Amino acid sequence: MLGIETSCDDTAAAIVRDGRSVLSSVATNQDAFHAKYGGIVPEIASRRHVALLSAVVEDALERAGAAYAVIDGIAVTRGPGLIGSLVVGVAAAKAMAFALRKPLYAVNHLHGHVFAAFLDRAEPPPFPFLVLLVSGGHSQLVAVESATTMRILGRTHDDAAGEAYDKTARLLGLPYPGGPELDRLAQRGDPRAHEFPRHRPAGESLDLSFSGLKTSVRYFLESEAGRDASAPDVAASFQAAVIDVLMARVEAAFERDRYNAAVLSGGVAANSALQAAFRAWGEHSGVQVFVPPPKYCTDNAAMIAAAAGHQGDAVLADPLTLTADPNLPFEL
Repeated sequence: MLGIETSCDDTAAAIVRDGRSVLSSVATNQDAFHAKYGGIVPEIASRRHVALLSAVVEDALERAGAAYAVIDGIAVTRGPGLIGSLVVGVAAAKAMAFALRKPLYAVNHLHGHVFAAFLDRAEPPPFPFLVLLVSGGHSQLVAVESATTMRILGRTHDDAAGEAYDKTARLLGLPYPGGPELDRLAQRGDPRAHEFPRHRPAGESLDLSFSGLKTSVRYFLESEAGRDASAPDVAASFQAAVIDVLMARVEAAFERDRYNAAVLSGGVAANSALQAAFRAWGEHSGVQVFVPPPKYCTDNAAMIAAAAGHQGDAVLADPLTLTADPNLPFEL
């Protein structure tokens, strides 16, 4: 399967066999183009995809030692994401599928993050399993009952975890992209130095919220005490609050239903402290946990190819009529 991913600012292509074995995975980021704006500029992102996608696909084929003739299908991210970016990938995949007479698969980007845990593993997560999916645009808990049956148990009401990381990093004066920089800074700080709020939803909700946490950090930094505070301590304390909230939801989900495993996925899954907390919880609770390597946590095309490989006919699309959908619903 040839996978193509252009939902945001990473131009990616990959060749994956049987929904698991990664023969090649190529991705280029646009950090240098967006850094001076402090965030992603959609128009710049889409134009860079146009400039890079053909070369990235050719590179993926070359690294895999494959030719277009041996590809069994083409998988592309249909949504959700930035509409301009999505259109570039979808248009390219449609053209290839039509010209080569290959099946075309339209994949939900978030489903791709679920199947990232299947890549380069002899034994994938056993169904049913729970996924904590945390990224710059999404934070949610998902019950995965089969390759095509998934239910969102809880989602963010406002800022996603990755968005909160990036905004807090900006408050601390860290360079773009801020999330990884904050993670590195927090490793030198004391997570107990400052007590930032933990969002606790009313009733039995598993929903998330990080807007109040980000605002609390801003008010603290503007206070007299905050102006003299150690930046590593602030970063570590903020990170501890995010992780406490996320792990509390995972624990609550397991108290309500039984799952055979737990998966941590999405861009924020590359965070060192969150990975450590997730694995420690799994060991303490006797739950088998799966965390993809960092290269499969962030946006990549291998996960899109993997999703198509497992979902099959459920995501088969017509190359003449397929359209990008920036608000693609999660359910198939």
